[in-house]
Amino acid sequence: MTVGVLFCSDPLRPRRADPHFAAQASAVRDRDGRVALVDHDALEAGRAGEAVARVPDGFGPVWYRGWMLSAERYAELEEVLAARGCRLLTGAADYRRAHELPGWLPCFQDLTPRTAVLPMAPGGPAPDGQRLTRLAAGLGDGGFVVKDYVKSRKHEWLEACYAPDPEALERVAARFVELQGEDLTGGLVVREFEHFTGAQLRVWWLDGEPVFTGPHPDSPGDTTEGPGDMGEVRAAVRALDARFVTTDLVRRADGVWRVIEVGDGQVSDWPSTADPGVLADALLAAGG
Repeated sequence: MTVGVLFCSDPLRPRRADPHFAAQASAVRDRDGRVALVDHDALEAGRAGEAVARVPDGFGPVWYRGWMLSAERYAELEEVLAARGCRLLTGAADYRRAHELPGWLPCFQDLTPRTAVLPMAPGGPAPDGQRLTRLAAGLGDGGFVVKDYVKSRKHEWLEACYAPDPEALERVAARFVELQGEDLTGGLVVREFEHFTGAQLRVWWLDGEPVFTGPHPDSPGDTTEGPGDMGEVRAAVRALDARFVTTDLVRRADGVWRVIEVGDGQVSDWPSTADPGVLADALLAAGG
């Protein structure tokens, strides 16, 4: 059976793909690919069975292309789809490994800023200054970036993301935890701040090979020539052993390319300036 793609449905018109993914769904259909729709709101609410009601029984092997899901919700999606004869080509364990920083960090250790991780439950208090000082002890004193296992608050850069020195770390971490609230994923992550220059690139990998390199979706109009040799990144992606992955790269001030984020490709945003047919071709060509 050929590979299919599950897209999130439009909340207002559930028989159609969400407008954010409509061009991608059309590209799949234009190539005679199979498309089915899932209800992201129902998934987020824990009603996975309801969410997949429009997926035909026996739909077979599929990719998911939609809004971000927690690893727990993704596992629920995998379970209810399996009961309908539909198999996600990225299993729940692989999704978590690519989606959450502690899963991918060991493979990219030498390619990404130094990092410390503190597991914590959402809604809990932020760690105090002494604990944060110990956590960040091996990260130098040239500044820090605070995030959780999946998200940062980069748009509140000075308030809840960047700490210029150890003294500011407690304030920034506390504000980050406060703003994330119940949405905090996994725990607190503190990363060494590195000085970067130029625009970010996003590289899309399928089965260990790059299928597209283009701008980061936050700045789709940027044009930056990528690194000529991605051998080290390719090796790290293959070591991660997840089929569909994205890596965000940026050039450090000394000219070295660094991986600043890794993600599961199913929930990574596609740049608005890029041809969705490129993505459709890659996904449909992948074996199930």
